[in-house]
Amino acid sequence: MLLVIMVAMTIESRRQVRRYFDTFGDAEWDRLSGDVAGRVSLEVHRRFLARFVRPGDRVLEVGAGPGRFTAELAALGASIVVTDLSPVQLALNEEHLRGGAAEASVERREVVDVCDTSRYADGEFDLVLAYGGPLSYAFEQAGDALRGLLRVTRPGGLVVGSVMSLLGVWRHFLPGVVTMAEDIGEDTNDLILRTGDLRHKGDQDGHVCRMFRHRDLAALAQAAGGEIVAAAASNWAALGDPGALAALEADPDRWARFLEHEIAACQEPGAVDGGTHILFACAAQNPPVY
Repeated sequence: MLLVIMVAMTIESRRQVRRYFDTFGDAEWDRLSGDVAGRVSLEVHRRFLARFVRPGDRVLEVGAGPGRFTAELAALGASIVVTDLSPVQLALNEEHLRGGAAEASVERREVVDVCDTSRYADGEFDLVLAYGGPLSYAFEQAGDALRGLLRVTRPGGLVVGSVMSLLGVWRHFLPGVVTMAEDIGEDTNDLILRTGDLRHKGDQDGHVCRMFRHRDLAALAQAAGGEIVAAAASNWAALGDPGALAALEADPDRWARFLEHEIAACQEPGAVDGGTHILFACAAQNPPVY
């Protein structure tokens, strides 16, 4: 009975997520370009991804959104099956890439829930990309979802993705968290900080997700038959004073130096929990022979 209730909760939560991103529309495209911290985050994500993609790789992109990283995958020489839970986001993906060189690298686009990748064959892809936090929207099914992503990845391949960071979000958005706690009560806020589950806010129409500590993510990977082989925060120092960042960005040499330091800092073990997202690469522990 408990399992039935949990599955029902997840299905309704997924519907809420789809409605949210359908409504959010093209604002998702602007999220990584609208301010200086977003532009740093885009660079952190780009460089992390470039460590693992090789020319000729066939990639399943889950939660592709309007196409920021579809274009990056194409630039890295990958062939891409583009998927998203939101039909609106998939349409925007095609709109943003239409007429550009990246579109030639797209095999097809499909509406796919990260919790159900059963349409794909075992070991079909060289790499799965799950940026934008799709596993943060899988809730109780996150372990099964990651297991499914590992299943469709070839032996020796990787699942590269991101999840929302519980400790980093708490640190960066503390004023908003304090205000939220006043509205929902400290007991509910304590529950959110223990579980990372924003559904406890009780907001039926707003943004809900599950945030992770790095140790939670490592445990999830292990339970799914995988292991985290690389991780990074997004961002670290770039979550600080926007004025200082703007001054750096205005000087190309200083900006390039800052990005090198920032990306190195994001990979430090002590920093991984400190950004708004945790980036990861996950490999199967004991890959089957297909």
